[in-house]
Amino acid sequence: MSLRARKVLAYVAAVAVLLGVFALYTRPELMITISEQVWACFQ
Repeated sequence: MSLRARKVLAYVAAVAVLLGVFALYTRPELMITISEQVWACFQ
């Protein structure tokens, strides 16, 4: 596999991960869970 192909594959993988994370943030119940966990750290 050439260096260019590896670079393209790495960029595609990074974009896929970022899209997955952004998709999770559109779910309100996930945001509530994360905020409750962060709040629990300070209690």
